[in-house]
Amino acid sequence: MRPPAPRAPADAGTDPVLVLGAGPVGQTAALLLARRGVPVLLVDGRPERDAVGSKAICQQRDVLDVWDWLGAGGLVEEGLTWDTARTFYREHELFSVHLADPGASPLPPFVNISQSRTEEVLDERLAAAGVRTRWNHRVTGIAQDEQGVTVECDTPEGPALLRGSHALSCLGAHGGVVRDALGLSFDGTTFEDRFLICDIRADLPGWERERRFYFDPEWNPGRQVLIHPCPDSVYRIDWQVPADFDLEAEEADGSLDRRIRQIIGDTPYEIVWRSVYRFHTRVVERMRSGRVLLLGDNAHLVAPFGARGLNSGVQDAENAAWKLAYVLAGWADEELLESYHAERHAAAQENAEVTSATMRFLVPHDDDEHHTRVTVLERALTEDSARALVDSGRLAEPFWYTESALTTPCPERPFGGRPPRGTTPSPCPGVILPDAPVGAPGAAPPGTGAVERIRPLLREGLTLLLGPAPDGLDPDGFLEGARAAATQATRAPVTALYLDAVDTTGALAAALAPEPGQVWLVRPDAHVAAVVPGHDPGAVGAAVRTCLGLTAADGPAAGGAPRSRRERPAPTA
Repeated sequence: MRPPAPRAPADAGTDPVLVLGAGPVGQTAALLLARRGVPVLLVDGRPERDAVGSKAICQQRDVLDVWDWLGAGGLVEEGLTWDTARTFYREHELFSVHLADPGASPLPPFVNISQSRTEEVLDERLAAAGVRTRWNHRVTGIAQDEQGVTVECDTPEGPALLRGSHALSCLGAHGGVVRDALGLSFDGTTFEDRFLICDIRADLPGWERERRFYFDPEWNPGRQVLIHPCPDSVYRIDWQVPADFDLEAEEADGSLDRRIRQIIGDTPYEIVWRSVYRFHTRVVERMRSGRVLLLGDNAHLVAPFGARGLNSGVQDAENAAWKLAYVLAGWADEELLESYHAERHAAAQENAEVTSATMRFLVPHDDDEHHTRVTVLERALTEDSARALVDSGRLAEPFWYTESALTTPCPERPFGGRPPRGTTPSPCPGVILPDAPVGAPGAAPPGTGAVERIRPLLREGLTLLLGPAPDGLDPDGFLEGARAAATQATRAPVTALYLDAVDTTGALAAALAPEPGQVWLVRPDAHVAAVVPGHDPGAVGAAVRTCLGLTAADGPAAGGAPRSRRERPAPTA
């Protein structure tokens, strides 16, 4: 059940995919491509890795799942696990959210660990995978033609040109050179209020496993404070401060120390890192322009309340990587990449909508918004109904591709809309499949070390998860019939499994509640593509073709020639 180790690129003579920017999103994209056998070159303008500050600290379960598949699962053990988010108004706790797991994943809902440590671990995986990194290559321009992409760079030795089949731009918020070269706008808003971040090391018993959010505490009246625990007794404290806040002046006159003491009292502490930010909400006009895809902060910026920045960037990387690998392997047409824009642009807009609503509640724009906020908070002290209106940040979650052209709707499994905070939607086409322990038929029971999770298995290709065989139909024949229908529609790897044969704990079956004869088609990024009757070969084949962006008349079908000009096998799907 364990996926094979990462392999070297299958065709060293093929132009690599150029990944621009070696932050966590670029690192993840490069690793995902290399894991699927795609030649890749990682490019960064800095002379070397600069581990400054903790930056993005809060990593969500489904992102940890991606990194675990890439061999960076140690981040889970090394990071600090938390599963409760508490919200206060002044000194009163309004509510707490305990983050549920729809399956039975061994991965925690969130882990806090500094971005610099995450980058260090991912660098180790890049070295193990043989991925080349070109430091000191600052991107200054980009052009493309029908055969590939050319990237212009400044280096200490002078200008340089890099050639690739495609480019993934992960240059961050300041990577306007790519957006400008492609003629893409990056519209949005900037919030006037600023935010002070201090990472302090202190012993604060009882605070080690919780995220705490305070509205209008007496030590920051009229504004907010967010406190996150981190490894090694470090706490991230985030104050909303006025637009004219002066950090140097606060440090000089002792105000910063008094600000910290108002929260932690006389407890000894040391400042590990501090910074002041102003937040933005921006979404690029398009996330795909021909052979160039934009990922992460290069494509979208949101306020950090809810931890939707880096987490959504990693989900961009996974979406882009499997689709690009399938195109390069000849299993899909180049236009499959258009679905990257459609799906991840919708996700970016969702994140912008969610975080903008949070910022309007945190930082009211006018008297009416301010009155609404105060009224809601006062009512929430005594009324359950008002507590649902308190917005301290809806925590990061995978986007639901229910409206995607790659998703086949199922009338019996409709999407119920955005669920209440702290919960997940019922599994249906477009929603990510819950994680859960699985084992091969006849494998040792849970607790023996032989049990794996379902997610790594899904990344091997397209997966058919079958409910019980319908009455009167031979189980082996039902399984082979579904598999044959899928493989006739695609040359990509297809795995067909009876759910009850691998679901060692019953957690996945409980989450899916599959009906007899039902087949769940799952994409390589673990999102459900379709739920169809398995005894109908036409429905299975159509769902597979839809999932890959193919029409009924499109190839490449089993035994046919790949449509890509560069035929080469991708060793891992």
